[in-house]
Amino acid sequence: MPIAVIESLDHEGRGIVRVDGKAVFVEGALPGETVEYEVLRARPTYEQARAVRILRKSGQRVAPRCPNFGVCGGCSSLHLDPLAQAAVKQRVMEDAFWHIAKLRPEIIYPAMTGQTWGYRQRARLGVRKVPSRGGVLIGFHEKRSSYIADLSGCSVLPPHVSAMLPQLRVLVEELSIADRIPQIELVMGERESGEPVTVLIFRHLLPFSDADLDRLRAFGELQGVDVWLQPGSPDTAHPLTGGMCELFYSLPEFDVRLAFCPGDFTQVNVHTNRLLVRRAMQLLDPNEGERIGDLFCGLGNFTLPIARRGATVTGVEGSEAMVARATKNARANGLDDLAIFYAADLFETTGDSFAALGSFDKLLLDPPREGAIAVVKAIEAGCGPGRIVYVSCNPATLARDAAVLVREKGYVLRGAGIANMFPHTSHVESVALFERG
Repeated sequence: MPIAVIESLDHEGRGIVRVDGKAVFVEGALPGETVEYEVLRARPTYEQARAVRILRKSGQRVAPRCPNFGVCGGCSSLHLDPLAQAAVKQRVMEDAFWHIAKLRPEIIYPAMTGQTWGYRQRARLGVRKVPSRGGVLIGFHEKRSSYIADLSGCSVLPPHVSAMLPQLRVLVEELSIADRIPQIELVMGERESGEPVTVLIFRHLLPFSDADLDRLRAFGELQGVDVWLQPGSPDTAHPLTGGMCELFYSLPEFDVRLAFCPGDFTQVNVHTNRLLVRRAMQLLDPNEGERIGDLFCGLGNFTLPIARRGATVTGVEGSEAMVARATKNARANGLDDLAIFYAADLFETTGDSFAALGSFDKLLLDPPREGAIAVVKAIEAGCGPGRIVYVSCNPATLARDAAVLVREKGYVLRGAGIANMFPHTSHVESVALFERG
């Protein structure tokens, strides 16, 4: 088997080495390590491989905390020290800026790192009944596979949720429609009273029997969780025992509390989200008397902290339901005189539709993975907002949009940095500051 010294990591946490001009991506290998590897797939310009033996270890290698590492596709970097993971993600962001946009930020902000273990406040667990593998399997998908990795515990889930996985498997096995439950979704938050709450949402393709409902109800009482049912699309999710369909999360630094429904988008890592909001507010620096736009605003995660600083803010989001909840959140926090919301498809933004929102002193963008290319193209060159803070979950589309802002719209990329929202995974969350040149 070939032996090589690993040069770097790719965005999926695989080691990279070049052999005879061809890139080889080696799973399980870290930069600086000498490894013996096995080629799994050969292509004309690259090869996919896995490390068979580590001949010289990196000082940043750690023992994976999870026995399912290497099989479960949920985590890709459990063998790398968490601080080193953040450094790798920072390099992924910088490489995207350079290779895609030929840009380098003037400043690289310190990485935002928070809770490393038990951080997932949201998770979607696959469920599959496979008699040949022992019955019901519950977990994340296996690497590069539609199969489910059967988990008896998971270190990135909250400890109490991890501990209940074996009992959850027994519960599903006892249900009459065990083979018609494709997923169980975890959502954590607070009740209106402020008490922490854990919700398990059972997606089911057939109705539960009365005996099933009794079992689900008893499981919820025993484990101290709220059981919800979802017979169709996410907006059909509802509590088994009735009651309010709202949860809450808070941003204490800004004296803001936001209500959400389990199907709404919220960040999986509440601790790192607070750091990200703090950084965004530091960069945006909203002030009383300013008019600020928050596009792709969701529930108001950034909108309400902006308003709390005294600025007048307009939030725009594609979903009418999310706009209604954001408006309700503004009212509940006493900020409805400063924060207003509109529903609009921002992927169809034109110069006229952007201008119709009025002029902004500053702008915050927080788009999904597709980025905000229509918005940045609609900004009038030389006359746009003086400052733009761009929160991104995809370094490639951030870099693409940065190229337009700098090359066509006259902005300068002042700085950028990452938030390690998903430790042990390849997901890169980042924030960048642009100012008019």
